[in-house]
Amino acid sequence: MTFTAADIKTLRDKTGAGMMDCKKALSETNGNIESAIEWLRKNGINTAQKKSSRSASDGLINVNIDGSTGVILEINAETDFVARNENFQKFCDGISKTCIDKKIDNLEDLLIAEFCDTKRIVKDELTDLIAKLGENIVVKKLKLISTENLFLQKYVHNAISESCGKIGVMLTFSCKKFDENVKEFSKQICMHVAATDPKSMTIDKLNKELVEKERTIYSEQLKSTGKPPEILEKIINGKVNKFYEEVCLLEQIFVIDNKTKVKNCIEEFNKNNNLDFSIDNYFIFKLGQD
Repeated sequence: MTFTAADIKTLRDKTGAGMMDCKKALSETNGNIESAIEWLRKNGINTAQKKSSRSASDGLINVNIDGSTGVILEINAETDFVARNENFQKFCDGISKTCIDKKIDNLEDLLIAEFCDTKRIVKDELTDLIAKLGENIVVKKLKLISTENLFLQKYVHNAISESCGKIGVMLTFSCKKFDENVKEFSKQICMHVAATDPKSMTIDKLNKELVEKERTIYSEQLKSTGKPPEILEKIINGKVNKFYEEVCLLEQIFVIDNKTKVKNCIEEFNKNNNLDFSIDNYFIFKLGQD
């Protein structure tokens, strides 16, 4: 062999091409770095560095659960065509498996972690996938949920596989047992979250600045009506209460029956099944949403 591991790294740093492509290029050029760069160009192997500057606004949300640990993540590509590619989907599943197995909860640790026991780090696997699929690919964000005292449930909307779609929801909840009824009900709650994208669980947890902003808007809208201040205050309070019903999960109308508040549906479910189901938290990722 006329080149070393250091030469491969140098070529990868210069071009962003995959490891196997770099090995092939160095083999064909007797280990000459500059000639290897030219070889890669002549063979139409676009570099990941060039692709990294391109916008990646499509892709997939991936949601996976393994026992008491779950992860929800967004991985972007440039087009829906690549998002539907089997290799891209396998990469998404591999990333979620890596996060769950190694309890990784941030992107920095993820990129240097071993990818699915392959002896290769995630960053290298990502670079190779970019070279293979010909598009910029970015692991945008992730949320790891690991708990011993709660149950997990998930839902993927616009799904193209069991774990991949355009919207993903992870729910954490408590209940004295997890049977088929609880499984179905918790899935319905996840579907509701995907449909309504609530801003908070309860009124108390809603951002106070957001409420004041809405109150100010209502006040400006009514300022020219000439109504007495006490009447205006009642109208504004009524609008704020309506706002709570739109953005607070437990105050929202349950999309499954379209007539009952979520909190009342939970009460009814517990009464009918002699249970103590209670939502702890929810997490929703929408493709392209910050």
